[in-house]
Amino acid sequence: MTIIMVVLSLSVLAPLYFAVVTSLKTPQELGGSGFGLPAAPQWQNYRTAWDLVDFPLTVMNSLIITAGAVILTLLTNSMVAYAIARNLDRKLFKGLYFYFISALFVPFPIIMLPVVKQTALLGMDNRWGLIFLYTVYGLSFNIFLYVGYIKSLPRDLEEAALIDGASTWTTFWKVIFPLLGPMNATVGILTALWAWNDFMLPLVVLSDPDQRTLPLAQFVFQGQFSTDYPAAFASYLMALAPLVIVYVFAQRWIISGVMRGSGK
Repeated sequence: MTIIMVVLSLSVLAPLYFAVVTSLKTPQELGGSGFGLPAAPQWQNYRTAWDLVDFPLTVMNSLIITAGAVILTLLTNSMVAYAIARNLDRKLFKGLYFYFISALFVPFPIIMLPVVKQTALLGMDNRWGLIFLYTVYGLSFNIFLYVGYIKSLPRDLEEAALIDGASTWTTFWKVIFPLLGPMNATVGILTALWAWNDFMLPLVVLSDPDQRTLPLAQFVFQGQFSTDYPAAFASYLMALAPLVIVYVFAQRWIISGVMRGSGK
């Protein structure tokens, strides 16, 4: 097991090491060994990447879109999944469940052109429209996750709340939603990774250059005849740092959520 863990760790650490050393090299040094250390660390590559990407602006745009998508996804997708999970014995809700799941098999390029036209007509070719699209497009997969988890929760908790006079709305927010902690963390992490790293949807939806996200801004390093790899890898590492921090804290929350769920 130790050998397997070492091999798996190397599969992650080797590309990370390659990215770090590349970000500290000069363009001339890239012709040598890819894993060789730079003769003199070129820290100005990070400054170049900061300026070219307009890092404060693009990071703020990505943060707004990612945070908005995560919050709206957790609030809406969990409610839809709860309504479906507790009524799967009815034909209408079972049909809705399979209708949402079927959306998993629809490739995005098929609906890309209609989405671009609709967002432009409705004035949603901006950050807020992008937040809405991430929430809608993640609905099918998130419902698949939520429904399976909610079905494992005992109905006795809801019946007890109903006897105490709680409405369906109160039961969901006061009883069910707190128990969804582990699944909320999972859905939140997946949504954050998708919204933060996505390139295609912002490319075809956003019309204002001042609202471009970090992946869009990083495309500036791709020239017609050459690519500034040191500055590009420096920008990739700077973009990676916030998400790593979020994942570390979210991972702890998943573990604590599992323990709270098992205790209850």
